[in-house]
Amino acid sequence: MTFRFYLTMLALAAGALVTGGGAEASDSVMWAFLIGPVINRSTLNDTTRGFKAVFTRAFQNAASYAGDLAMRVDSSTRQEEYRWLGAIPGLREWLGDRSVKDLAENGFIIKNRDFEATVSVDRNDIEDDNIGIYAPLFSQLGENAKQHPDELVFQLLADGFVSTGYDGQFFFDIDHPNGSRGPWSNKGTSVLTAASYETARQTIMSQVNENGKPMRLTPSHLIVSPQLEKEALDIIRGDLTTGGVSNVWKNSADVIVAPELAANPTYWFLACLNRPVKPFILQMRQDARFISLDNPDDESVFMRKEFIYGVDYRGAVGYGLPHLVYGSTGGA
Repeated sequence: MTFRFYLTMLALAAGALVTGGGAEASDSVMWAFLIGPVINRSTLNDTTRGFKAVFTRAFQNAASYAGDLAMRVDSSTRQEEYRWLGAIPGLREWLGDRSVKDLAENGFIIKNRDFEATVSVDRNDIEDDNIGIYAPLFSQLGENAKQHPDELVFQLLADGFVSTGYDGQFFFDIDHPNGSRGPWSNKGTSVLTAASYETARQTIMSQVNENGKPMRLTPSHLIVSPQLEKEALDIIRGDLTTGGVSNVWKNSADVIVAPELAANPTYWFLACLNRPVKPFILQMRQDARFISLDNPDDESVFMRKEFIYGVDYRGAVGYGLPHLVYGSTGGA
């Protein structure tokens, strides 16, 4: 018997005496005492608010990398077209008319998708005031909702060697077109070492736009699978190299270890994530929201004595600018 329940019963009994409810009211109090809290709209509202509070706290506190790797775009329809990808011109001296970039040639469409997760709560646990056992479940639900875009982005990253971007090439490729400037590459095959890390940095920092002007990119994050965590930390945080000399790459980037890359243990990536434009796009039509199906008359309650709670959101991820990230298969 919980302390909250005991106080509720005292309040009911006191109310019956004050209002002069007589034997009928006293009987109601006695039955409530015997069978536990009465499930009504008020108690269910309190229960739902409690579950939502736990969910929201976990959602807000969960760590997420999607905001670092992907630029958020708020969507207002089923899909969005990104005609500006690859069409970010550098400045030039204004002589005569402006040089207008035709965005139509770079059309790239990302369609929104629906995502959800649903859990059920046994009616008996609400009647028995035993809802505290569900706190870890709703906390995990909130964390999963926050981190689900991470799963999508990291999967997109791993698929970049075989999936195409806005220019019709694989996102990681050796011959991205760049007009008269000729093809350029953001793909490697070397295992992760200090030497290959240096090559990746040089590749990103040497990127130019279609006018041949430097894009002034500085790599900021080294992204690896759990299997390559040690190699990454040795390169980025070690005081000395394996040869015993001073490590010139110490603190030159942050390390992100992505569990989603475990299926491709040799893959590694170097990215520039300190610019307004990102390597990926996080398109959101509807942010994650906590929902409930908690009417006592709902079919799920009548047939299975279950109250239903869940989270859903609408959105999608897609490839942004390949110039901002270098990917290596690590010899795979």
